[in-house]
Amino acid sequence: MPRWLITTVRLTAIVAGVSIISVIGLVVFRQLAPMDGLSKSSGEIGNYLQTVGGIYAVLLAVWNQYDQARGHIDRESAALIDLHRTASGLPIGTRDEIQAGLRAYVQSVLHDEWTAMQRHDEAAITRVGERLDRVWLAIHKCMPINECQHTMYSEVLSRFNDLTDVRTSRLTSSRQRIPLPMKILLYAGALIMIGSMYMMVIEPAWAHALTTGALSGAIAHILFLIVDLDDPFSGRYTMAREPYERALAAFERDTHLVDAHEPSKAA
Repeated sequence: MPRWLITTVRLTAIVAGVSIISVIGLVVFRQLAPMDGLSKSSGEIGNYLQTVGGIYAVLLAVWNQYDQARGHIDRESAALIDLHRTASGLPIGTRDEIQAGLRAYVQSVLHDEWTAMQRHDEAAITRVGERLDRVWLAIHKCMPINECQHTMYSEVLSRFNDLTDVRTSRLTSSRQRIPLPMKILLYAGALIMIGSMYMMVIEPAWAHALTTGALSGAIAHILFLIVDLDDPFSGRYTMAREPYERALAAFERDTHLVDAHEPSKAA
């Protein structure tokens, strides 16, 4: 079953379930509570409903964090391609070692580190990072022999630093989570808002039920998105791996182009 369909079914069940439960709670509450007393406080209690904007603000903040994580992935992919291409200007031995190390690193990200980020396996993440350390050692051992290679060597150093910076940003975004006290506040606030609807008097009763169900369903939807987007590498809206797959494809194209234009191989 497609991921989007699974997510839609799960979200629909959560929203519908919360809405139905809240309406049942309203029916029970109206049977037990005196309506005359509550009608006098409806105007004041209605002000509580404005706090739903606070939950929307948290959703926007979480979405911004999710969007930043996606940007880190795209930038890392671009940095990998740039470094792989720039390394083509170095001596052949160093070039081959750097490019082979970059391919091994990307494959490790796809096959090992992605799962490690989902499990928060820092040991596995460290092992993948060691592949970049080997690339750095290959760069460090490079001995440029002419002015052109000296220039390319400086570019390789700069692009390697860019790569490590954006990798660090990606890993940081994979570790960021909403603090537990804020989660407690979000859920407690949701219960308070739904409970506030019970204390209002809206006639006829079906209109009260419709309003309560709509509000609680909207709150459930928002909280569902907040919880899911808070973990961008293991939630239902998990980050796509395609940028790294595109990087591997670009590595192959670049290698073929360079090999085709090398004098020794052209002859």
